[in-house]
Amino acid sequence: MFVRTRSLGVLTGVALTGVALVVGSLTAPAAARSSGALVEGRATTGVATAGLGRGIEADVLAGPTADGEDRPADPPAPLPARGGDPLRMPASYPYQPELRVFPADAADATELNGTVSHADLAPHLTRLMERSDRVSTQVVGTSTEGRDLYLVTVTAPERRSETARQTAWREEIRERPDEALRDRELRADYKTPIWITANIHGDEWEGTDAALRVVERLATADDTATRSMLEHHRLVFSLTLNPDGRTHATRSTSLGLDANRDMVTLATPEARSYVRTAQAVQPLFAGDFHGYTDVLQVEPAGPPHGENYEYDLFLPHAYAIARQVEDDVVAAEIEGNTYYDRDTGEVVAGNTGSIKIPYRDTPSGWDDYPPVFTAQYALFHGAVSSTVELPRKPAGTTARADAAVNTEVAATVMRSMIDYVHSSSDSMLADQAEMFRRGLAGAPKVALTAENIAAVPGPDEWKWLWDEADDQGAVRLPRAYVIPVGSGQRSASDAEDLVDALLFHGVEVERLAASTRVAGTTYPAGSYVVDLHQPLRGLANTLLALGSDISGDVPAMYDVSAWSPAYLWGATVDRVGATTDGPVGRTAPVRRGAPRGTVPDGARYVAFDVAGVEDHRALNDLLGQGVTVRLTADGRAAVGPRGLRAARDVADRYGISFMTVSRAEYAAGERGEDLTVAYAGNQDDRLSLLALGFDDLVPVSAAGIEAGAADGTPTGLEDADVLWVGSSLDLPAGSAGHARVLSWLRDDGAIVGRGAGAFAAAESYGLVSGTVLTGDPASNGIIATSTPGEVLDDHAQDHGFVYPAVWFTDLGVGTSAELTYGSLRAGYWPLSREPDGRGSATGQAAAVSGTVGRARAFVFGTSVFFRTHPRGGLSQAATAIHWAAR
Repeated sequence: MFVRTRSLGVLTGVALTGVALVVGSLTAPAAARSSGALVEGRATTGVATAGLGRGIEADVLAGPTADGEDRPADPPAPLPARGGDPLRMPASYPYQPELRVFPADAADATELNGTVSHADLAPHLTRLMERSDRVSTQVVGTSTEGRDLYLVTVTAPERRSETARQTAWREEIRERPDEALRDRELRADYKTPIWITANIHGDEWEGTDAALRVVERLATADDTATRSMLEHHRLVFSLTLNPDGRTHATRSTSLGLDANRDMVTLATPEARSYVRTAQAVQPLFAGDFHGYTDVLQVEPAGPPHGENYEYDLFLPHAYAIARQVEDDVVAAEIEGNTYYDRDTGEVVAGNTGSIKIPYRDTPSGWDDYPPVFTAQYALFHGAVSSTVELPRKPAGTTARADAAVNTEVAATVMRSMIDYVHSSSDSMLADQAEMFRRGLAGAPKVALTAENIAAVPGPDEWKWLWDEADDQGAVRLPRAYVIPVGSGQRSASDAEDLVDALLFHGVEVERLAASTRVAGTTYPAGSYVVDLHQPLRGLANTLLALGSDISGDVPAMYDVSAWSPAYLWGATVDRVGATTDGPVGRTAPVRRGAPRGTVPDGARYVAFDVAGVEDHRALNDLLGQGVTVRLTADGRAAVGPRGLRAARDVADRYGISFMTVSRAEYAAGERGEDLTVAYAGNQDDRLSLLALGFDDLVPVSAAGIEAGAADGTPTGLEDADVLWVGSSLDLPAGSAGHARVLSWLRDDGAIVGRGAGAFAAAESYGLVSGTVLTGDPASNGIIATSTPGEVLDDHAQDHGFVYPAVWFTDLGVGTSAELTYGSLRAGYWPLSREPDGRGSATGQAAAVSGTVGRARAFVFGTSVFFRTHPRGGLSQAATAIHWAAR
């Protein structure tokens, strides 16, 4: 049940898409201390789970409940059309709403380590708000399972006029930074925001408890220093970014995805809430608290460094903060804490005077190259940021003694970071405004290298550390990226999804007002333009640029090394001009209202290109309604007179534009089927299949098929049309399970999947043959591809994602190459770690197909479902599934 407390204050701005405003009468309104108006009723804020497509309706399982039953959870929901609405922020402070109180979970993991449960947060915050007019609490989203995500702001009270002035100054810093730096009143009275976040990895608990401790101290202390702090800053705390994981002791969210790898893809509601909060807060500093690395570790990180960050503005303060934290933690001598021996590289119990600072102490392997992490994402909003790793490594869940040590360490770190920003906010604010200024002016990007590092303001202590190979790669910025419409666009639906994602990230997008010729190419009116003369140009470029091949730059990498939606999401995107060039044509901003789909008036037979994710969702929707759909030889889905009403419905729902076709074209197509897909794989497979509209999913395993075949119980294959293999399906020849699958294949079954496991499964039934090779497990990136086969050639793509690459050689009779690899375009794939390395993959098969009798197989060597990210790969997989099922 949900228990109301109270509601004070009002919110300004517009709500996130999916937010419901419930208005009713309060049973017993509390006395108003807020300078804001009393709201009748309470606002219940909910952010739909995010991801791919515009309207997934099937259920997925999000782990067990306290009773051990499977917990249903929504699958990835759509990015809102045209980027959705910004986060609503209070019109005055304090803003003290009623908070719904969640029931305690009998199996809550926090019971084991003594940390605060999510269910305790609302009552605790309510008590703090009752005690102090410095404390405000917003609900800025909901987790996958529906738990509230709290944003707590501690600051001196503000009248509505003061809050409006702070909002105007925040916008001035971003949109008119030159004026902001000359605005004496702004520089004197702007409350610079300091943002502390915690618990995005659910089984890294103690940052939440430390944040509560710091909030309580700030809320109740009456010393001059605290009052001054709150007059000059807004201290903003995201107490738990992953409350589901906190409750169930899982690193991932309840979708099975790591939200701290999701800041580009936005497949989780938790990541979407973080992105929206970053936009609304525009923090001067952002610290994100994690664990556990045996010793306290505070960034900045080691090389390589992200190419699109303004490192000369970031590193001086980032390193100085880490050094101050080191001094303060060492001086605190927290009982049970550990320390770093810089001479031996070992973690020791005795106080050595050092914590671990990756930039100083880790030559490589702990990097801040990808923007998929929280702290690295915050950099694009002008923040100095740091990921903090707490010391006491858990065994399953932290012991209470370890949790107490980590909480004390984290609280000390938070206080130290806040003190540094308080004393350095003038210069940090100037740097933040300068980052926005460079973007708006289109200033050439200057990489920070060994040659120019000496000129960077700030402490000299760290400058000698800069690698002679230049840790930050040089970037030549284009004037703009153009996303064409019309015949020059591979997938209209993928292009629209990419635009929606850019807008959600806060990137400015415009449309050409008239047909415009640029560098020999004519772009039709309505084509999208992302002009890099904008405040968030670093974020825009990191989303749309290819990236770099950094294989030879460092000996090791931490996580993903290439991520470009422009190259991986199925849309055609062109790089245009140089940053010093003039504007690209006459344009108008894109704000609201995604293009509606269309069906030609008076047409009896209509079709649409099945090129992108939304197209496949529309196709599967029509098939699920029982509409007769013909799949044509040129990659379209055709509908006749009886399906026109349904066609109009899906056109509106998915933004699909139909075209008129002849009756003969319609009749020549093969009839599509509403498919049931059995799958053996992980959350990437399940969520990606759901995102494509395959909502009749049946999980299977080798053990389940073997058991069912042996005793006559269902195996999961009985009603399946296709078996998707995302991991492995090891059923030895001669086993009952193997015989059961073979019988199913002979009865029109098909195997489609990814990787060596899928190839082995298909090969064991004689559907394909050849040799499988796999790249270095740590290698990943964007790789060029070509399409020699027929299955994927109607809407061919030039690139794919690999993590790692799998390729197929010595193909046997009847096994056809459908994709082949070219060179690695961006990412990390060392040349020296494997006998059959990246050079051996060039020219080899990246996907293969095979047909025996009525059974078909299709296997990808590319990582088509990686974290649901490479949407171009998703549409390739859907195409292969429908091909195999015919």
